[in-house]
Amino acid sequence: MKLGFIGLGIMGKPMAKNLIKAGHELVVLDFNKDAVAELIELGADIAQTPAEVLKKANVVVTMLPNSPHVKAVALGENGLVESATEGCVLIDMSSIAPLASKEIAEGLAAKGMEMLDAPVSGGEPKAIDGTIAIMVGGKKENFDKYYDVLMAMGGSAVYVGEIGAGNIAKLCNQAVVAINIAAVSEAMILAKKAGVSPDLVYKAIRGGLAGSTVMDAKAPMMMDRTFDPGFRIDLHIKDMTNILETSRSVGAPLPLSAQLMEMMQAIKLDGCGVEDHASIVKFYEKIANAEVTRD
Repeated sequence: MKLGFIGLGIMGKPMAKNLIKAGHELVVLDFNKDAVAELIELGADIAQTPAEVLKKANVVVTMLPNSPHVKAVALGENGLVESATEGCVLIDMSSIAPLASKEIAEGLAAKGMEMLDAPVSGGEPKAIDGTIAIMVGGKKENFDKYYDVLMAMGGSAVYVGEIGAGNIAKLCNQAVVAINIAAVSEAMILAKKAGVSPDLVYKAIRGGLAGSTVMDAKAPMMMDRTFDPGFRIDLHIKDMTNILETSRSVGAPLPLSAQLMEMMQAIKLDGCGVEDHASIVKFYEKIANAEVTRD
């Protein structure tokens, strides 16, 4: 299948590569010329605007930072809407506000174009190995039609409801991830302050009920002081903003998520915004005057 792909960042570039590996033809667009060049070497075609992407491929995947970026690509000047016709589909895999997904879908629908919101979880490592979890909202028939496309990039793709439902599921995911990282941070700093090896505590508890994918991914990063971003604090702050705005709109109090937002804002002010969200541990290290290491 010939597909457009817009957004070749930390997540988008490996996802696009996996589509090519699965035998799909791609038309790509991104501001990063080096990323575009990598995809061209793998056989991808290029376009200069979203409207041009849609002229070359009537199914377009987007993987962009936030709601305004997706709105601009879909509905802005030289956007998808300018080339949209019946039979065209946008599969937006960005993590954005659910209401924004609905607004974009309505704008495209005026030209006959349909949309799935299909945000992902798993970070860069799972994007590279093609095992991200994909949460999908939109028409069930479109989910079924493009299931194989999604599974070329992911380890699972689950239909969760109408347009916007995919991003609701992603917000739920991001709340759990943030709170879990904070819980791991608390455990590691407790071990450190008590004079017990955080590494040995991690090994002791990871196989029990406390164990989790988050713990296995983030505890080693904390102890090894490797905070290169798989998922940046700045991006998680964006997600927490969407979580809290959505929670208020539906009347769902989220006190733990609200606290995590304040913690992330604090470490962002300390210059950690571009680091991996494992750096949440630095909030605890600062107030405890200790550093989590393996020994």
